[in-house]
Amino acid sequence: MTEITLTAPKRLRGVIHVPGDKSISHRSVLLNAIATGSAHITNFLPGADCLSSVACVRSLGVTVEQPTERELIIHGVGLDGLREATDVLDCGNSGTTLRLLAGLLSGQPFFSVLNGDASLRSRPQRRIVGPLRAMGAQIDGRADGDRAPLAIRGSTLRGGQYELTIASAQVKSALLLAALHADGPLTLSGRIDSRDHTERMLAAMGVELTVTPDRITLHPPTAATTPVALSLRVPGDPSSAAFWWVAAAIHPDAELVTPGVCLNPTRTGALDVLCAMGAEIEIMNERLEGSELIGDVVVRSSALRGTTIAGALIPRLIDEIPVLAVAAACADGETVIRDAQELRAKETDRITTVAAGLSALGVTVEPTADGMVITGKPDQLTGATLHSYHDHRLAMAWAVAALVARGETTIVEPAAVAISYPEFWQTLTAIQEDV
Repeated sequence: MTEITLTAPKRLRGVIHVPGDKSISHRSVLLNAIATGSAHITNFLPGADCLSSVACVRSLGVTVEQPTERELIIHGVGLDGLREATDVLDCGNSGTTLRLLAGLLSGQPFFSVLNGDASLRSRPQRRIVGPLRAMGAQIDGRADGDRAPLAIRGSTLRGGQYELTIASAQVKSALLLAALHADGPLTLSGRIDSRDHTERMLAAMGVELTVTPDRITLHPPTAATTPVALSLRVPGDPSSAAFWWVAAAIHPDAELVTPGVCLNPTRTGALDVLCAMGAEIEIMNERLEGSELIGDVVVRSSALRGTTIAGALIPRLIDEIPVLAVAAACADGETVIRDAQELRAKETDRITTVAAGLSALGVTVEPTADGMVITGKPDQLTGATLHSYHDHRLAMAWAVAALVARGETTIVEPAAVAISYPEFWQTLTAIQEDV
């Protein structure tokens, strides 16, 4: 399917079980691979990115069974049980796989090469390789030394203190995973205010971690604190649910329910922004599953107003900005997005591509160095031909825009959704009512 054409339905109704959380699915594979014992993972996200993590740990000698599409049994090999792969480790399009494995493999006593598709090879990895090299990692890369393929020669790593200058869960996680093989404790300070699934999972597995609002300290495991396999049900992905939250909020006749979604405070920025914009949102049945808070989120048709998305909010919603930009286009007034320069290092330069798509839909938008300014107006979107550029979140954001645009909207390369949400198009069809 090279393109899909959509028109706005009269109503949106449905209960949508979104896929398992992408971040937690990745970590359930990578961390259980180096744990002692076997872990049973349910509601795993079988998207292309997470399957890249599965393929890589298999290449490193880990046995992973997949009894059903959304179920894994991972037989951990322990901290020192990984073995050198016989070929290049293919991370596909997955930046999470490449970056977390870079940390994990930096302290292993063997040679590894991490590579990926053309998109991943084009993305700079300086934010990862720089701090890992400061810990003593031997990493060589293409171009300026910071693009895949990355060649890693396992070496002795140093603990110590490192100040993060950007709020990135992938950077933070890579350093914490490297610290599992360091010669002493590692303390991270600075911009540690990004999603914290790695810290939660490592602590639940028995690794000694101290977490405060301004620093994280990991002590290299001893015999008593070596990670133990952790079975879990992966909660629903809030980054995937956000597409339905925005769809319900901007559509004139909608009510959508997303049960069992992860409500980890580091991941609920999109909900906070939609509430600030005036969205009608109800959260029910909040409960703890494993180390994560989850709940059922109901969103109904709303009259939205412009807002500011900046500062500490950005790390909590960086992946949701494309669809929040669609919400801003349908809101009354101006929305300012800033401090989001990390968008330029995603699957596409999402500042440039989101602004171009909104402009094609008839929206006044001004891209900036670290975000954009969107002039919103209810009922202003006009159907257009929009490109996903093989970016899954762009494809889904444009589908949400099509639900309220006048006329037809054509999305080029819609299959990109398979990266994180393989059933997206089927779900989109199921919730539409033309009555």
